[in-house]
Amino acid sequence: MAKVFFIAPVTQHVGLTSVCLGMLRAFDSIGVRVGFFKPFSQDNLRPQGKRRRSDVELTKPGISDESASTDEDMAGSVDRSLIFSRQNLGLTVPEPMPLRHAISMTSRQQTASLMEEMLALYHKMPDDLDVVVVEGLVTAPGDDYSARINVEVARNLDADVILVGTPDGRSASELKEYLHLAARLFSDPADPDVIGCILNKVPLSEPGETGAENSLIGNDVEQTFSDRFHLIAQIPQNEQLLAPRVSDLNDALPASWLNEGHSRQRRLTAVSVCARTLPNLVAGLRPGRLIVTPGDREDVVVAAAFASVSGVPLAGLLLTSGLRPSDATLALCKPAFDAGLPVLCTDIDTYAAAQLLANMNKEVPIDDHDRIEAVVSAVAQHIDVEWLRGRIDLPRKLRLSPAAFRYQLTRRAREAGKTIVLPEGNEPRTIKAAAICEERGIAHCILLGKRDEILNVANAQGVDLSHGVEILDPDEIRDRYIGPMVEQRKHKGLTSQMAEAQLDDNVVLGTMMLVLDEVDGLVSGAVHTTANTVRPALQLIKARADCKIVSSVFFMCLPEQVVVYGDCAINPDPNSEELADIAIQCAESAELFGIEPAVAMLSYSTGTSGTGSDVDKVKKATELAKAMRPDLLLDGPLQYDAAAVDSVARKKAPDSKVAGKATVFVFPDLNTGNTTYKAVQRSANVVSVGPMLQGLKKPVNDLSRGALVDDIVFTIALTAVQATRSEKGLS
Repeated sequence: MAKVFFIAPVTQHVGLTSVCLGMLRAFDSIGVRVGFFKPFSQDNLRPQGKRRRSDVELTKPGISDESASTDEDMAGSVDRSLIFSRQNLGLTVPEPMPLRHAISMTSRQQTASLMEEMLALYHKMPDDLDVVVVEGLVTAPGDDYSARINVEVARNLDADVILVGTPDGRSASELKEYLHLAARLFSDPADPDVIGCILNKVPLSEPGETGAENSLIGNDVEQTFSDRFHLIAQIPQNEQLLAPRVSDLNDALPASWLNEGHSRQRRLTAVSVCARTLPNLVAGLRPGRLIVTPGDREDVVVAAAFASVSGVPLAGLLLTSGLRPSDATLALCKPAFDAGLPVLCTDIDTYAAAQLLANMNKEVPIDDHDRIEAVVSAVAQHIDVEWLRGRIDLPRKLRLSPAAFRYQLTRRAREAGKTIVLPEGNEPRTIKAAAICEERGIAHCILLGKRDEILNVANAQGVDLSHGVEILDPDEIRDRYIGPMVEQRKHKGLTSQMAEAQLDDNVVLGTMMLVLDEVDGLVSGAVHTTANTVRPALQLIKARADCKIVSSVFFMCLPEQVVVYGDCAINPDPNSEELADIAIQCAESAELFGIEPAVAMLSYSTGTSGTGSDVDKVKKATELAKAMRPDLLLDGPLQYDAAAVDSVARKKAPDSKVAGKATVFVFPDLNTGNTTYKAVQRSANVVSVGPMLQGLKKPVNDLSRGALVDDIVFTIALTAVQATRSEKGLS
């Protein structure tokens, strides 16, 4: 039976939904099978299109939940917590009952019948869960029923209760009394226990204010919780999570697009109302700024356009007072528009526009997946999920979910403490990723490139490189690698002049740094082809002695678990011996990253059902791999559906120990593997991490040229973890 945690808000505006979603993510990150249950629909209940401050609104750091709705609000409602839990977390969540139904039954003394209905709804949850997080009702002034319903739901689900509150300027003693009064609601011996509290929207302390370096609220307040119940999380305010997309501005004021640009990607973090002269304006042209100015201030428009094409990611331009720049000025600004600078026009004046922006509805739009993902992740990282896990009886083996994979990956990378060289040092995404890795302690990063150029790109992107990112100028260090490179390749007739020429390529230079153990790994490919990254590694680092071939894997973050695909990037048509070697490499890579390998050798035929040279190759590869690693759970040939789907496996391969349970999928050739991974990635909106190269003596990894910043961060983390293995000669 699943352990139930009932999340009870102490007052309105505590960010209940963001806390619930963050808890779901936190449990998922440690491999716990978690579900979400909301008995009664209360959030954001209002007729569609009716604009008011939302019951589910992004605050600091997440979405806040406000008052209960009226009957009038029930028509055409949208429950955002359900939408976010289903779409962003991939959970199966039963449709809740209307709150007005619950209040009506409670007012007619039919609470027992209401709880029967609630339990019937609860039992529609999946039956394989370890934990269920239940979102309680927010009690509004004058609401005599919601608190009573909360107690009944928690009691009938035999739940542990977790309070959610905010400090809201209270002193330590006031906060203690405030929380103890809230806990008293559940204090009857027959009622469920209040086991802990989550404090949301906690203001960051000034240095030295609390006397506790890592404490947001101070030791005196923490003592409050140890006396009565556990402080499960204190979640800090985070202004960055308030940033709406520029495309959302149309909901705040009457405006039309002059240039829509990248309005769905750029976010508004600050507003600059420009009534100043150009020299005084320049300092305000910063990343994330919306420049608000009358449409006839063509000097401001041109300055913003110039900043944009110079690499400063402004949020956009808002031209007020119904004025529009001349066609000549717009033509001059066209490069900035083509590069994605959003430009809006409105007939209202500058002051009125600024007022509307200041009062802009901050709720998270249903389609803003990036923002809700940031909110959920921000909350999850502050939750003491290990303490919560200690309250759960987990008889089953934990699965490796996508969140668990990423969590374990970054944790192990931090523990490894490795140095990774990034040859594409002036590439904006790479610079951002390096800064993130340094800030999170994932790896020490070295950027190869001209210092001034890298710092200019970083400054334009609003990236802080002060956390320890190292910058090396290739021109200043290149000469010292000529001799070692000649020594590495003298059997191929390499001369000093040839080595010097090849070292003009930063990827080659970074590879030589790896050869000489000055760094632990290399990541490249954001602007280079796979061949540019892999060729120097094959020439200078070479394959391990126990590997016939260098291959690759992708970690595919499917909704329920992470699986391994190989080889989808390197070898066009491996023979049976090479395919067997790839299978063993893939199994070892899976094991290295916490995935228990069950290897499926894929083909268009399952077992003996088909014939042909392609099937024979897979059959022979399977036999060879089993002989090389008899301890490995491996089978083939298997069709993909037989390998992945249990119901199909029972029909097509009933005696196979791998069929229906495969975690490692080995494709027979590059054409099949590359096509399949891209089809799954794009059609099913699945995150893929990789390709990760395997079989080299030291870790070198390639990026997709379309890689996002997070992709680069995780690839750096992968490389750092691989480096721990290469120290033992196992990379």
